[in-house]
Amino acid sequence: MLKKKTISKEKVADRLNVKQKIASSEGEYKAAQITVLEGLDPVRKRPGMYIGSTGLTGLHHMLWEVIDNGIDEAMAGYATEIRITLLPDNMVEVTDNGRGIPVDKHKQVGVSALEVVMTKLHAGGKFGQGGYKVSGGLHGVGVSVVNALSVYMKAEIYRDGKIWLQEYAKGKPQKKVRPVGVTKKTGTIITFQPDASIFETLEFNFETILNHLRQQAYLTKGIKIQIFDERTKGNFTSYEFYFEGGIKSYVSHLNHNNIPKHENIFYIDRTIKLDNKEDAPKHGAVQVEIAFQYVDEYKECFYAFANNIINPDGGMHVIGFRSALTRVLNSYARNRGLLKEKDENLSGEDTREGITAVISVKVAEPQFEGQTKAKLGNPEVRTAVETVFTEGLEIFLEENPRDAETIIGKCFLSSQARRAARHVRESILRKGVLDGLTLPGKLADCSSRNAEKTELYIVEGDSAGGSAKQGRDRATQAILPLRGKILNVERARLDKMLVNSEIKALIIALGTNIGEQFDISKLRYHKIIIMTDADVDGAHIRTLLLTFFYRYFPELIRSGYIYIAQPPLYKLQKGKEIHWVYSDEEKNRLIEKMIGAKIDPKKIELADNGEMAEERGIGEKVAGVNIQRYKGLGEMNPDQLWETTMDPAQRSMWRVNIEEASTADEVFEMLMGSEVAPRKKFIQTHAKDVKNLDV
Repeated sequence: MLKKKTISKEKVADRLNVKQKIASSEGEYKAAQITVLEGLDPVRKRPGMYIGSTGLTGLHHMLWEVIDNGIDEAMAGYATEIRITLLPDNMVEVTDNGRGIPVDKHKQVGVSALEVVMTKLHAGGKFGQGGYKVSGGLHGVGVSVVNALSVYMKAEIYRDGKIWLQEYAKGKPQKKVRPVGVTKKTGTIITFQPDASIFETLEFNFETILNHLRQQAYLTKGIKIQIFDERTKGNFTSYEFYFEGGIKSYVSHLNHNNIPKHENIFYIDRTIKLDNKEDAPKHGAVQVEIAFQYVDEYKECFYAFANNIINPDGGMHVIGFRSALTRVLNSYARNRGLLKEKDENLSGEDTREGITAVISVKVAEPQFEGQTKAKLGNPEVRTAVETVFTEGLEIFLEENPRDAETIIGKCFLSSQARRAARHVRESILRKGVLDGLTLPGKLADCSSRNAEKTELYIVEGDSAGGSAKQGRDRATQAILPLRGKILNVERARLDKMLVNSEIKALIIALGTNIGEQFDISKLRYHKIIIMTDADVDGAHIRTLLLTFFYRYFPELIRSGYIYIAQPPLYKLQKGKEIHWVYSDEEKNRLIEKMIGAKIDPKKIELADNGEMAEERGIGEKVAGVNIQRYKGLGEMNPDQLWETTMDPAQRSMWRVNIEEASTADEVFEMLMGSEVAPRKKFIQTHAKDVKNLDV
């Protein structure tokens, strides 16, 4: 995983100080609104600095940048449709029906504004005054970066009654901007082909794009977003997203695998002008859109956005929402006598348990913390959100008394459970208690204390644990065997989870503590490797562990510390020639190579799964090749386990990451939640994708 390089505050300030202040009429979007800040030269030298990585994440970031230009046009009220087409040869076409990028000559540079936008870093309508009221902010990244990192790009602009064209190669214009036709339409078509010399992969993931487009459609209500996959000849796929309900529809989508506690989804969409006269000219107004609904769950599901950019670390809009939610619910409960005088107030934790909420704000000049825009820092946004949400929630509770009683009742039960479990939580979570406990006896620790070099293998069962302990590198590899399946934390509160012996042993082994006492700097191992059998039980244990890490240690996943080991499914041997095989396709391919002839895969499958293979643990010989299928890690001796799964020089592992938090939430809720129907549907839908299934 490549780390994003950061630009010093001084350099950012220098760049922002050179932006022009251009007076223009409201809604005007011409060359005068395009402000030039910096050239394009550094992009190809350090692509990771601008798009995060040159892997799959960076590849998709290229597409998001182009799509965001259409989204910004929609937020400004000029575009109603965006169309994305995946073409052969890894090309992508993005079309919007907005105003079209200006093509008139830019006075500061002396060339067409289109060429400025496409070839100059930090040039666009988002930096000056008048081009956009609201946008994704001062990205430092844009379509010019996409151009620089594409072997080919084409810009077609529909405006001023003409169709304008310019083509580029690795960011360099091939000809001047020129008219190539006439039209009555307006809009922009950007076609680009990522550079194979820059990116590790050029294959866009259709599911990743769908999830992103769905989210953007929810956040920009009323916009129609279409995607067409035309990469494979004769195999055409298309989807269309349009949500008139905005984030209210988003909350409904997020909760479709859960049981709602009340019928009506709270929703408000209001633009508020700032009262502070000094701030008003600078910041203008803030649009606040909030939706929430409580479900029959213990966790909080919350998504915050500023100008359609997700803020995973929250910010001022989240602080404003949480403050207003707790204050209004306590006030309502007191006034209705639902909370007696002797009762203590509901805490913020009580009011957020089981809530699914989405908050989206639109602000003229967003102040993000860091290049990743993980946190919103505008203090005026907190005031705006508190004001809008307080008024809206008070009205909602008055107009929906049945929903109000249900919400207060759920919060009250959460409060009772919290108080009843307080002594359990305090006995385990108070500062230093886990640090003071001795390491679990089942843990075979390593001798090194350098966390950057050490690994923790979480192994299924004592048998596999024994082989792993004998076969490991004792200096850097620790082994923690787990007995059976751990508690499903998706259906349990933290206090219940902490008294589970297997989970408690795992927390102590990690060394970070948990909950409010979590400290990632105390992590004892920088590789935490889940190693389970390649069967249904192993997959279930792996999913339980991933749920545990995702819900209570998401920082470990985001930091790239969680891995999944890939033990082999087969051992192929012909004389002294030995191969470890990880899939059926690889097995059949290797057998053909070893015997120098084509085989019938069906016959091989019968040999592997027949009674003889089941009794002996070894398949029939195929032209002198012995095929051994491993049902579990415990069947391997220590040397084999080391050679195939634990030796850093030869092993194969998957690093776990979170590409899309809402999608991950949905999958975990579906697989591990209490609702059977969605889980059954998911299994039926994806059953055809399962190549090997042991029952």
